[in-house]
Amino acid sequence: MSNIFTIGEALIDFIPEQKGVGLKDVVSFEKAAGGAPANVAACAAILGAQSYFIGKLGRDAFGDFLVDVLRNVGVNTGYIQRTDKANTALAFVSLSENGDRDFSFYRSPSADMLLDEKEINSKWFNLGDILHFCSVSLIDAPVRKAHIAAIKAVKEVGGIISFDPNIRLPLWKDHNEYKKVICDFIEYADILKISEDEIEFITGEKDEALAIEWLLSFKIKILIITRGHNGVSAYYNNQVMRVPGYSVSVVDTTGAGDAFIGSFIYKISTSNHGISCITNENMKEILSFSNAVAALTTTRKGAINAIPSREVVEKFRTKF
Repeated sequence: MSNIFTIGEALIDFIPEQKGVGLKDVVSFEKAAGGAPANVAACAAILGAQSYFIGKLGRDAFGDFLVDVLRNVGVNTGYIQRTDKANTALAFVSLSENGDRDFSFYRSPSADMLLDEKEINSKWFNLGDILHFCSVSLIDAPVRKAHIAAIKAVKEVGGIISFDPNIRLPLWKDHNEYKKVICDFIEYADILKISEDEIEFITGEKDEALAIEWLLSFKIKILIITRGHNGVSAYYNNQVMRVPGYSVSVVDTTGAGDAFIGSFIYKISTSNHGISCITNENMKEILSFSNAVAALTTTRKGAINAIPSREVVEKFRTKF
């Protein structure tokens, strides 16, 4: 089994105890561990992967909490740096009645932004290891160069790069710059996962077929388009596979996309074949499994605490 590394932000999600109201009208919140790369590392660990999180946290109570949460679900936290120069990032969330979210971030700067390229050790990575990252930490801060250092180190040893832009527009003043940075980092990706509502922003194309054609012009080995309860489309080896989703009663969609890609790269890490050699049968199984994990994650509040075990996922799938 290959090791899975994620790099970027771990933060505190404050989940509202009231649904269907705007953020300004939320009365009370529940603290939960979050941050897309941390969620992905946790998902992979819960499912059984050797999972590592690379990032920086404040030397504060919230940072202590995040380390404890990640460690308790099986993530190796040995590559987390701590700092007194900034606090751990916070995100306040509001939920609509159908579980969709609105975010307000407190990161100006936060500790995760201060991860330095000199804190990345190329000896961490080996042949076949997977490195996953998102776009929140690709802002103009030291953490962007840390990402580049980690990506290059993984590439040099023959590892796999997974990228989920996980777009958060409020964090970028210049959306054209944001788009450019995302496209610059797509150049590194072997696996690219985006949601259907992000396609137009990233590509500038309203026509999905043209947008996908443009994305496939990069050297991506697997392109994944997630479509919520409608399932997922995967483009690989000059073919496309579409797998339906699962119908569940949605409570909170926070972390569902992270659960999907965490499940996907977990399955890839257990394969003895390279990602260019995945059969149609294997791809269908991987996508169906990942859909199930993502669906189950939406049936509870929060992200990491909502991720199901492998046993729960398999039991759930027997009902369909």
